[in-house]
Amino acid sequence: MDSYSVLYSSCHRTGLLSGFQRLRTEGKMCDVVLEAGGVSFPCHRALLASSSEYFWALFGETTAERLAGSISLPVLTPQGLDAILDFLYSGWLSVSPSTISVVLEAARYLQVETAVAICECFIIDGLSVESCCCYANLAERHTLSNALEAADQTIAMEMGTLLQESKDKLLELNIQSLMSVLEADEIPGVKELELIQLALDWLDENGPLPLLKSNLLLSRLRFGLVCASDLANLHHRAMGTPLIRSQLTRAMEYHRMGPAQPIRQNKQSTLRASPNRVLLVGGGSSADCPEQQLLAFDPRGKKFSSMSSCLPLRLRNHCVSSVGGFLFVIGGEEVKEGDEDGKKSVTTSTTNQVWRYDPRFACWEQVGSMLERRAQFSCCVVDDVIYAVGGRHTRPDTDTHTSAASVEFYDMTTGAWRRGAAMPRPLYGHASTVLDGSIYVSGGLPGNQGTIQGSNHGDNQGENRESSREVLYWDLKGRVWEKRASMSIARFSHRLATAHGFIYALLGMYEPFCDIERYDSRSDHWTRLRPLLTGSFNYGMVSTPSGNLLVFGGRRWSDGQEVIMRSVLEYDTKTDSWREICQLPRPLTGTECTLLPLPD
Repeated sequence: MDSYSVLYSSCHRTGLLSGFQRLRTEGKMCDVVLEAGGVSFPCHRALLASSSEYFWALFGETTAERLAGSISLPVLTPQGLDAILDFLYSGWLSVSPSTISVVLEAARYLQVETAVAICECFIIDGLSVESCCCYANLAERHTLSNALEAADQTIAMEMGTLLQESKDKLLELNIQSLMSVLEADEIPGVKELELIQLALDWLDENGPLPLLKSNLLLSRLRFGLVCASDLANLHHRAMGTPLIRSQLTRAMEYHRMGPAQPIRQNKQSTLRASPNRVLLVGGGSSADCPEQQLLAFDPRGKKFSSMSSCLPLRLRNHCVSSVGGFLFVIGGEEVKEGDEDGKKSVTTSTTNQVWRYDPRFACWEQVGSMLERRAQFSCCVVDDVIYAVGGRHTRPDTDTHTSAASVEFYDMTTGAWRRGAAMPRPLYGHASTVLDGSIYVSGGLPGNQGTIQGSNHGDNQGENRESSREVLYWDLKGRVWEKRASMSIARFSHRLATAHGFIYALLGMYEPFCDIERYDSRSDHWTRLRPLLTGSFNYGMVSTPSGNLLVFGGRRWSDGQEVIMRSVLEYDTKTDSWREICQLPRPLTGTECTLLPLPD
């Protein structure tokens, strides 16, 4: 049997279309005329039927149109039909913002799905604050799911500008898009009261709607983000339904919950904000002069912004935690400046105060104080419960300090602190973290009582010999602490973090090297990892949702002098690698960090 080859010409298809286009232009061999808006378009029946499901069915064997010389398409515009015919004959689709509507109408009606897909890509690529509302309506009308989702996301992100400059476009928005936007978890720069007013104005403009649709729209609003006085002033006929009235009642009850608010969160009280902001609380350009600043860091854009609110106190050696979208600032040493006989004086006292910050309304509130005054202690959160572990209390009147083995936790249902299982011995300058619902504590200095040897507690180099390598473990179901494998390095004033099921210990104050290590709870074993780029202490640190660790500022020794750092370092726990990702606005030490959703 003779062998043979099958060869393909890549230019044949293009030549075939070019030939049909030439015949159409010259009006030769055309066997059907399409009419739209009084304009005639001579075409070739075979090409139309092979390119469009609509024409394939229209020219079928049993239809009256199969032999008709002229076919009227009154629902299409000449411009739209011409663009689709050009596409069928050439493969090129001519579309612009002013023609996209009629071209898409023709492509959808004639069932030219390739042209529909091109129009959808054009809509997605052309989304902007000027076009998003119009394109959302277009995508909804033609069931373009990808374009509709992209347009709704653009509207949500640009809502602040749209409310100021193009509210009329928002009032013309289709109800599906408006409901999708009101469902969004991130709407930057817009207060919930503005969204409520938009929804009510939209109902006035487009109503009356059936009760079900009106309820579906308004139920997407988050009434818990509106203060009680503004809620009381909301009056509209659409809000008088049992469903919406019950949501308003629950929002008013939320405002009356007081200390229990963080553990009574629901979607209606959850901020529409990115959850990945790092909040830097306190610290300053000097270890002895802490400031009341709050800095927010966006890991996506690697940018810092100053918060409008400030700490109520000037604190150092404090702890911070976040629960239910609230920030808690706990204990520490309050630094006060005075002026006696024309001379400035600074006094430091350990506090047991606890302050809660609500980013929904940018307000501070003092909540239940700890049972003991604590500084250089550690805090961690397990199942929305804050635990305060160990620490040291300084008595300025007697110039002595006392360390604590005690543990207490904050009961948010009552707003009071309660005793937990005490550690085997007093400890301060330690670190703690949570893994699998249990608390791990490492390092620190053993407790003692005595006279203070300097203004900066724990900075006495002579205490280095007392630093501990010990690791303690507390399963909250039990009442005792247990020992786990010790770290390879004795650490004081260091950091612990949990990521990807492991615990990471980073360097502290007195360590001569920059080593970090990782703990595997399954094997009860520590492993040395890549050292930190630069030796430092008194830095802020947070574990991100991706599992990477971010280290902010701190202090280090250089040529016998203490230097305050500006660097922001990132440790990739998966690749065991460090890199500097950006710099702080200015040198910073003594800051405490936590993750908190913040409004833009």
